Amino acid sequence: MAFAIGVLAGIALTTCVAWFVLRPHLRRSRAAEQRASSAERMAEIGAMTGGLAHEIKNPLSTIGLNAQLLAESIQDLEIPDPERMRLLNRMKALGREVERLRGILTDFLEFAGKVHLEPRPTDLHSLLPELIDFYTPEAERHGVRIRAEFCAGPLVASVDEKLLKQALLNLMLNATQAMAARAEVSRDSAGFQPAAASTRRAGDLILRTSRAKDAGGPLAHVDVIDTGPGMSEEVLGKIFQPYFTTKSGGTGLGLPAARRLIEEHGGTLRVHSEVGQGTAFTVALPLLEQEP
Repeated sequence: MAFAIGVLAGIALTTCVAWFVLRPHLRRSRAAEQRASSAERMAEIGAMTGGLAHEIKNPLSTIGLNAQLLAESIQDLEIPDPERMRLLNRMKALGREVERLRGILTDFLEFAGKVHLEPRPTDLHSLLPELIDFYTPEAERHGVRIRAEFCAGPLVASVDEKLLKQALLNLMLNATQAMAARAEVSRDSAGFQPAAASTRRAGDLILRTSRAKDAGGPLAHVDVIDTGPGMSEEVLGKIFQPYFTTKSGGTGLGLPAARRLIEEHGGTLRVHSEVGQGTAFTVALPLLEQEP
């Protein structure tokens, strides 16, 4: 009898010890299962919302086209000029909202949609000048000067040119908006200055390239630097969160989308900012060439 009680007590003690030893592992296992289930649900939601965004984009384009046609028709109406201008202003407002919605959908699809890379060896020193030529009119419209500071020699990486350009454009647009907002504040605080208001430069947007190396091999660095107001530590900690924005009318998806596209290329996106000094985003991409 005593022997049987001892055996039972030993089994009970062993069970308790096993429970305490295995409990963390069981907890981690359950957590892993929950994360996997959550990831699967999020993937399904992402696919569904991505399809929905595409479905919205098509009729939105039709609305925008018909708004333009209606505006042309209004020009030909035999109505008093004040009434014509009132109708045209309403059509312009409709067109602006269509473009805003189209921009929101584009940002959303870049962030949440499927990314299909078509990479090929590309010299970044050929890609970046094309990007600068394309973006210069927009930068000049906001009083921003673009400066290129490229390292010597080719900088060849395996990239999808279209998607990498989109990621860099998002960074350049973010920098331009920051500098333009700072310039607007400066003009407001300086009072009415009719001559200077249109000629004052908002700041410099610098594209700088360099070579680097980490444990994985040689890297190409592309820095997108602005001379804007900079960001606080609090804002820096949130800029890659979807839908976080400090700009009026911003979607909060431009920077998360840029980081996602860069990471799809096997690269990284880092940021350094100082209040009152400006912000620098650094894109790091694996180089195909070997360091000399």
